[in-house]
This record gives sequence, C-alpha cells and structure tokens, in this order.
Amino acid sequence: MPGTSHDHHSHQGHSADATGQAFWDSRYRESERIWSGRPNSVLVRETAGLTPGRALDLGCGEGADAVWLAGRGWRVTGSDISPVALERAAGHAAEAGLADRIAFERHDLGESFPDGEFDLVAACFLHSPGGMPRERILRRAAAAVAPGGILLVAGHGGPAPGAPNPHPELHLPAPEEVLAALELPEEGWEVLVCAEHERTGAEAERPGHGYDNTLTLRRLP
Repeated sequence: MPGTSHDHHSHQGHSADATGQAFWDSRYRESERIWSGRPNSVLVRETAGLTPGRALDLGCGEGADAVWLAGRGWRVTGSDISPVALERAAGHAAEAGLADRIAFERHDLGESFPDGEFDLVAACFLHSPGGMPRERILRRAAAAVAPGGILLVAGHGGPAPGAPNPHPELHLPAPEEVLAALELPEEGWEVLVCAEHERTGAEAERPGHGYDNTLTLRRLP
C-alpha cells in the first residue's frame, strides 16, 4: 500500500504486474526518501481539534503522518505493505523520540488488517496499481473506528485544468462515490466533510493532479 506519509501513496512509474509488496519495495529503494517527510495537510486540517487517543494510519509509508500524530499525543499504529517503508518509518520515529508511541505493522490490507478499535482511522491517498481492493479495505477501516471516533479518507481527484491525467489506469472516485461504497448505516455515522478541493501544502507540490478529495466521518457513540 502506498505510504500515507505524505505527498504520496501513489502509483507511479513501475510495472503494475509486480506484486504490491514488490512494487512498493522497488519504489522506496529508488532513493533514501521518496516523500517530503511532512504530514499530509488534509490530515493536519481534519484532526486539528481532536482529542488524542488511538490512531491507525493505513499505508503509512515513511511515517510522516504517524510521527506527526504521535508528536501531538496520539498512540499510533502505522501499517504498510512495504518492509522497506516500515523500516524507514521506524527510524524516523526513533529520530523524533517517539518510537514508544508508534507501533509499525506490515499488512497487505487486502489480506490482513491491524487489530483493535481506534479513535482515528486515516487512509490518506491509499491508491496503488494492480488489483488492490480499496473499497473493501475502506469498509474494514470504517469497522475499526471506535464509537465517537473519526474516519478520514483522502484521495486524489482530477488533474489540474489543461494537464494530462498522470494515472489514467486508476479510477479515482469522487468523495460521494467513496461514501456510497462504504455502505454505512445512516443512523450510525455523521458526515463532517465530503468534498473535492484544490491541493494545498505539500500535496500541491506533486505534479499532475490539481484536486484532491476528502471524506471525514464521525461514528456516533
């Protein structure tokens, strides 16, 4: 799974015939750091007023989101398909003095999923080439949200006006599509944000996409 740490989880440039782990291990080995090291701005924005508790970062990549959350008092589980990414993420957590607040776990989220309930489940830019069952993974993510907790799903939207689509092989659903695919009972959840928006922060530095999508839901107590 793409890391979620931030400017990332993407899908570029390698054969989609490789397995998920092989694809992402190869991608991460291209350089010592492939993402900016800064948290996704959508995560920062959507969690700013939350009381820290237990957080799950799906597709944690090199760990920027997990480290940022831990630095603000959260106890974090970070999950990624790539052992290469997880080793880097653990190193970054240790450098920040936060290793005791973050547990990193390897999961192919289509096959296994972190145990437990969480006050925040974040899936930021969880896109990957090949057959990743994203809708099924996001339904499992919703099931892992504790009563009163938050589900945050951020995804790439359309390209900037006049720019080519950098990933025409991927279906990038609108936030309304993501919400419908979750198949949630209306009486159990509150929709806080369901919108497309222009990129900001570190995300705006990525080429190609001009818009991102944010879906933020609260599970009712």
